[in-house]
Amino acid sequence: MQYLVVSFSHKNTDIVVREKLAFSDEEAKKRALEEVLQTHGVNEAILLSTCNRVEFIVSTSNPSMALGSIFMTLHRHSGLSVEELEGRADVYEDEGAVHHVFAVAASLDSLVVGETQIAGQLKDAFRFAYENGFCAQKLSRLIHFAFKCAAEVRNSTDISKSPVSVAGAAVAQAKHVMGGNLGGFTGLVVGAGEMSEIVTKHLVANGCNVILFNRTAEKAKKIAEEVGGRIDVEPFEALTEFVNRYRLLFTATAATEPIITDEMVEETTFERHWFDLAVPRDIDVISDSRVHIYAVDDLQETVNNNLALRQEHARKAYEIVGRFTMEFFKWLQSLMIDPLIKDIREQAKRAAMAEIERAVKKGFIPPQTQKNVEKLVHNAFNKFLHTPTKQLREVAEQPRADTIIEAMKYIFKTETDVKMMDKYKCEFIMKDDVR
Repeated sequence: MQYLVVSFSHKNTDIVVREKLAFSDEEAKKRALEEVLQTHGVNEAILLSTCNRVEFIVSTSNPSMALGSIFMTLHRHSGLSVEELEGRADVYEDEGAVHHVFAVAASLDSLVVGETQIAGQLKDAFRFAYENGFCAQKLSRLIHFAFKCAAEVRNSTDISKSPVSVAGAAVAQAKHVMGGNLGGFTGLVVGAGEMSEIVTKHLVANGCNVILFNRTAEKAKKIAEEVGGRIDVEPFEALTEFVNRYRLLFTATAATEPIITDEMVEETTFERHWFDLAVPRDIDVISDSRVHIYAVDDLQETVNNNLALRQEHARKAYEIVGRFTMEFFKWLQSLMIDPLIKDIREQAKRAAMAEIERAVKKGFIPPQTQKNVEKLVHNAFNKFLHTPTKQLREVAEQPRADTIIEAMKYIFKTETDVKMMDKYKCEFIMKDDVR
């Protein structure tokens, strides 16, 4: 069984393509995962869909067939040709796939390196797949270890000190275009998801007044209560009025169509700066030249500055990811080695006990000496098996381990396997904070 990742991210696709690939509702995700899991040789799958990436993470015995199935599924979902998808995708197999997932969890593959929002998004994607029966043992192991790796990166480097997410980068850009200070200004925030909450936290931290809009007012009020500060909540229907009164606007909804259109925009005497953090985009093409729109991809300059500051920490973080990747495969090997050793010892014990009992019945061994003979035989087998079991444990760290383990299982006719956790566990997920 191998791990396979098919990745479309800000590294290989622009926002227009990512909009077509994005999965904005749970039913679409379920259909896609069901299609991929119908493929022969694919037994588990996770679908990660964010504003910056769409990735399939699968466990498969046939990577070629799995890859073809994923491209066909994305073709049907997005309308993009299979040829274009094949040309754009980054494909990772086995060690490369594990290394990539660990790097994603540690936020080393994010648009803004060090942001922690991706950890929550990966956790949600795993939970969704697990609770709907799309993944189990193999991917549970992978994601469980990925969060261990992410926690180590976070604790051992400063890569997430004063972390900056895409939302944080948007506020930083807003601060820059407004002359370096947001104090006294008012920012409109549309949406009540995690991205909107992070934007709100950053705006309040920078002294900016905030007005929240959401179709479900209760969700917006909950953010206002949790964040505190100068935050008002207005009816979603009043959005048209407010976008023509204030300079700053941040949108991050799950709408499938633009919620702000050219018809809503009235001419003003002041410049407006609108930050569209949604995929698909919330803001349509606006003809007013005084309205400056920043999509996710337009934050690249801020991101690049961030990358320069964190380059040294990123190098150390990648060393940790590399180490955890090797440790993960050693751990997988040990999961196979220990049950195999136990089974071999059990086979030896059963064979010895059967022969001792037969010898007692035939009178070869006096009954009163049976216990002593059992101890003698037990010690003899332990001594005999000491070197083979020691060698098996040592080979678990070598690339040839799979071949040797399979040979031993064939010789001793054992089909040992390991039962992994029966329920969802991600105890290494980081707590939310201002990112």
